[in-house]
Amino acid sequence: QAQLVESGGGLVQPGGSLRLSCAASGFFLDNYAIGWFRQAPGKGREGVSCISHSDSSTYYKESVKGRFTISRDSAKNTVYLQMNILQPEDTAVYYCAATSELCVPSISSYEYWGQGTQVTVSS
Repeated sequence: QAQLVESGGGLVQPGGSLRLSCAASGFFLDNYAIGWFRQAPGKGREGVSCISHSDSSTYYKESVKGRFTISRDSAKNTVYLQMNILQPEDTAVYYCAATSELCVPSISSYEYWGQGTQVTVSS
């Protein structure tokens, strides 16, 4: 059974760092583009970052460029999102998702979703 599981969320002070993990079972992440999305309370789900499966090109939402880094570890069948210099506006539930298409912002294009992990940035 294909499944994605996120981990690594938590409570961090402004300026702090977290590394989110997205581990897959039942399929190989290398065959999919993997996106990270987030949803803050009362807001819609938005794309944060994506790594392609063809050449591992990476994409970032403008507000996280220079602070977040997406990467994949094929041996562990896991994709990571390193988040630095976190700000209160980064507070949200973070989801990873897999698509057999290219990295696209359309949520409906993603076939597999994790359950989400909470990130809270607060002093």
